[in-house]
Amino acid sequence: MEMPRCGVPDIINGTTSMRSGKKRGGHGSTHTVAHFSFFQGSPKWPANKYHLTYGFLQGTPSEAVGAIARAFSTWQGNTHFTFSQAQSIESADLKIGFGRRDHGDGHPFEGPQGTAAHAFAPTDGRFHYNADETWVVGAVPGGLDLETVALHEIGHPLGLGHSSVPGAVVLT
Repeated sequence: MEMPRCGVPDIINGTTSMRSGKKRGGHGSTHTVAHFSFFQGSPKWPANKYHLTYGFLQGTPSEAVGAIARAFSTWQGNTHFTFSQAQSIESADLKIGFGRRDHGDGHPFEGPQGTAAHAFAPTDGRFHYNADETWVVGAVPGGLDLETVALHEIGHPLGLGHSSVPGAVVLT
């Protein structure tokens, strides 16, 4: 992706959700730059909730299932969370689907070349792809890779906002 197309705002209630890299602390003697950011209010899963289940809403393309599962596996290998596919969508902590325009969550997609996907903070669990985009598995010219976008979006229901650090998965 050559431009930011995630639907999660970097500015919430008029302030940025990112660390600026400015000096922090009462004495001004330390310089701390955060390599990640959290949603306003730092929403999180309950302390005893480290295993999350995910499910796919009706209409999810079959090729998306494996690509998204691989993205969950990457997060599992790099966090304290574990993931598995739920037996039913009703019991899933994270509900993944594809929608067009006004798809019922109050955050409509603009059509092709707009917001590619969005996901909500914990413990909401909604994660939507824009069905008007050209979704592919792997690097295919003119398409958006399902796994790469999932890797980014999964960070949001885990509580992460956008990072300004180059190379970060949840990059602005």
